[in-house]
Amino acid sequence: MRVVSIAGLLAMVVGFAGLITGHALFSSSPLVVGVQVAAVALMFWARITFGRRSFHAAADPTDGGLVTTGPYRFIRHPIYTAACLICWAAVLAHLSVRPVVLGCLVLVGAFMRMLSEECLLVQRYPVYRQYALATKRMVPYVF
Repeated sequence: MRVVSIAGLLAMVVGFAGLITGHALFSSSPLVVGVQVAAVALMFWARITFGRRSFHAAADPTDGGLVTTGPYRFIRHPIYTAACLICWAAVLAHLSVRPVVLGCLVLVGAFMRMLSEECLLVQRYPVYRQYALATKRMVPYVF
């Protein structure tokens, strides 16, 4: 699972780097800026709730206990959700083939990371299955 997780991280990095180098990550649209600012706030809230262990790529998501407070009450993966919101707000603002492909790369990478982490969490915390049934992966009450 670690290889899948690292591959997912690389996919996300390549996707974001492509958006940055293609000048497609930022927009002057107030709607895009608003969505991206809200996504950064979600990411910040999640990182503060999750603690120090979320501040490096090789962090073990199972260390330190299962987190079900803060934004984790509503969605299981708020950090990946925020990254995808930042990315897809930009993709939709710069709609063309290249940004869409890069946005898909970010989304696929995020899913690879989420699924890898969930496998580890189920092994370490059997109660995670119940939490997963009650809490959606990215969109509260939907998905």
